[in-house]
Amino acid sequence: MSSRRLCEERVVIVTGAGRGLGRAHALAYAAEGARVVVNDLGVGLDGTPGPDSPAAQVADEIRAAGGEAVAHGGDIATNEGAASLVRTALETYGRLDTLVNNAGFLRDRMLVNLDEDDWDAVMRVHLKGHFLPLRHAAAHWRAETKAGRTPVARVVNTSSGAGLAGSVGQGNYSAAKAGIVGLTLVAAAELGRYGVHVNAIAPAARTRMTERAFADTMAAPGTGFDAMAPENVSPLVVWLGSAASAGVTGRVFETEGGRITVMEGWRPGPTADKGARRTPAEAGETALKLVAEAELPRPVYGAG
Repeated sequence: MSSRRLCEERVVIVTGAGRGLGRAHALAYAAEGARVVVNDLGVGLDGTPGPDSPAAQVADEIRAAGGEAVAHGGDIATNEGAASLVRTALETYGRLDTLVNNAGFLRDRMLVNLDEDDWDAVMRVHLKGHFLPLRHAAAHWRAETKAGRTPVARVVNTSSGAGLAGSVGQGNYSAAKAGIVGLTLVAAAELGRYGVHVNAIAPAARTRMTERAFADTMAAPGTGFDAMAPENVSPLVVWLGSAASAGVTGRVFETEGGRITVMEGWRPGPTADKGARRTPAEAGETALKLVAEAELPRPVYGAG
């Protein structure tokens, strides 16, 4: 007798699921028995509209393999698009168990060349595009709890190493991804009472967004293992989105290839308390002593 699949009967939303990491996540959830709402606006790498419908293609792929999926092409960085996303899950399958926020694109520029539109576009899709689906999903789960049906709900957000350490030429992207970590921590603290666990991943994989950075990183000869394949990230995402991850919330995981790391964020380091106000010179002298005692920060990606 075969064992029960990890996400049997769960309903899972994956945003930005038409390509790359999102597509890999959607297929992996379906393989574990989930019914998947495949969201993708079908835009280009820079966020401009594209000519095809990748969400429908991935939903078709899931159904062709014997799974259940429905496509959603709405803009999840708008209130109505995010509301319709959650509504699609509820109207199609009658429930919602897991939200995977993954949608995003790049507008890379050095800070002195980064204009307001590039800043706003990236903040909108990454940070607002996380907040709005999370807000609507959380409202549904709160209502379920108040009706006496506390869910076993999961949210998996997508940050980045750029959000944890910074990345040269990606001030907008790094700021948005750092914001997603803050949002994750707050959501985990606020939504636990409604049966919701919230975690974030900081993945490294070869996608349209990173293909130039990882162009030369392919499977090692004779191993058949491509460390930068997006499919390597999905197993952790599936587990975090399942009931099996009970007790794990408010965490950030770096993951690439076969490696998973629990990230430990800002914690108090060396400190000094005079018990009175310092002069600027005294503050500077104290700060220099404390910096000398502290651990070196993680290097910014791309810094010389």
